[in-house]
Amino acid sequence: MTAEGHLLFSVATLVLAQKLEITPVLAHGDWFHMIPAVLLGSLLPDLDHPGSILGRLLRIISIPLSKLCGHRGFTHSLLAFCGLAILWEIQISPRLDISADVFHALLLGYLSHLIADMLTPAGVPFLWPLKIRFALPILGKKNSKKGERFISVLILVGALFLPPHFTISLPSQVNNWLQIYHDKRTLF
Repeated sequence: MTAEGHLLFSVATLVLAQKLEITPVLAHGDWFHMIPAVLLGSLLPDLDHPGSILGRLLRIISIPLSKLCGHRGFTHSLLAFCGLAILWEIQISPRLDISADVFHALLLGYLSHLIADMLTPAGVPFLWPLKIRFALPILGKKNSKKGERFISVLILVGALFLPPHFTISLPSQVNNWLQIYHDKRTLF
């Protein structure tokens, strides 16, 4: 999927997550915080590709990461997603005063990237280092911009036409962890 496709898909996913009230923080978050965070999160997995937007900006990280894991390797896995969440909690959150809606949107953007890449024939290695790839190849061509745009618009329109107060909750353990994080952040 192209960078444009990931950016569009992430914003559509954010609108859907907000409308479904996936987490209380996303449901009531500040759009001026969440939009940049979801956009950044949607670009992070491609840090393993030196030609990507972030790869060109952060070549010192991108080139070694590309040589070590290759494109659509580690950074496109659930292990990397969880690693980002833990790194944020242990290293970034204690040092910087960043609101919980930024954290939730960043993680949502990252996850939206993985889901979007799963829509391509190459899929993603969710269970990396296992070589199993997960794919639902709706997008047939490698760079099908029209297809990427169509899927993003479809998600966005679907979200906008959802009935009011139609919610989907995350599993209780995940929701509890996110709520504890949110409560901790609002105390300071």
